Amino acid sequence: MTGLPSAAAAGTTGPVLVGPHAKAAVLIEALPWLERFRGRTVVVKYGGNAMTDEELRRGFADDMVFLLHAGLRPVVVHGGGPQINAHLDRLGIETGFTAGLRVTTPEAMQVVRMVLVGQVNRDVVGLINRHGPFAVGMSGEDAHLFTAERKYAEVGGERVDIGQVGEIVKVLPGAVQALLDDGRIPVVSSVARGEDGEIYNVNADTAAAALAVALGAGKLVVLTDVEGLYADWPPSGDGGPTKLISRLTAGELAEMLPALSSGMAPKMEACLTAVTGGVPQAHVLDGRVPHAVLLEMFTDEGIGTMVLPEEES
Repeated sequence: MTGLPSAAAAGTTGPVLVGPHAKAAVLIEALPWLERFRGRTVVVKYGGNAMTDEELRRGFADDMVFLLHAGLRPVVVHGGGPQINAHLDRLGIETGFTAGLRVTTPEAMQVVRMVLVGQVNRDVVGLINRHGPFAVGMSGEDAHLFTAERKYAEVGGERVDIGQVGEIVKVLPGAVQALLDDGRIPVVSSVARGEDGEIYNVNADTAAAALAVALGAGKLVVLTDVEGLYADWPPSGDGGPTKLISRLTAGELAEMLPALSSGMAPKMEACLTAVTGGVPQAHVLDGRVPHAVLLEMFTDEGIGTMVLPEEES
């Protein structure tokens, strides 16, 4: 990786010390990317290990403030699966998964809503606001940002009701746009309202993609717990996957989707939704890498997997 040196690249756990000339080279390398994205909205889906490791959490908050000061307009959309699981366990509420989707009873939905809106959202806002009055938290329910309909799982060709799990059908981004215009960083939890009066748990990857399209964002970034999309997943033999796909088109991704694992499929579907909806670029990055967002945004090589519309291939 050129550009911003990382501890991982040096085989250490602490920060890598570089001389003044190397620091200047990093800044110069970032210049064309700063010019390209200045004034553009960047939607970042925040989740995975980056949300549970304290050092990574602080680094993510720092990155969002850096983007703001660099003239970009960051928007954070988050889930909170690990935190929801922990709270359900503490309360003794049992939930299962069907076709990779959490079965969300009314009792479980109360916990989901409380954790996402009242705990995780406030934690992210608080970390960002260590730097100043930048972040404003909101739910997908607020100002009718997300409207969802009940989503059903498919099992053996049969439709199965999995409770208050929703699919976003409408986005009203006005409140988010107003916050951006005021120089704030909107932090959005992935809960949605329904026209039927229900409150729905929606996939945060899907929510981030829908919001990126509605805002006319310049980029969607999805943080996950792997390096990106592998060409040889699941791996064969005794070794792990070795071939990371750094760049592919929407058409190429559409052909691969049916064979993707249940964990990666929603993230890549989100990227496909974004680029086919007018977002110029979508990325899946390894959130375990410190400052992954900055490495992707402002270095020549970048990291992770980038999805482009057909015309940009």
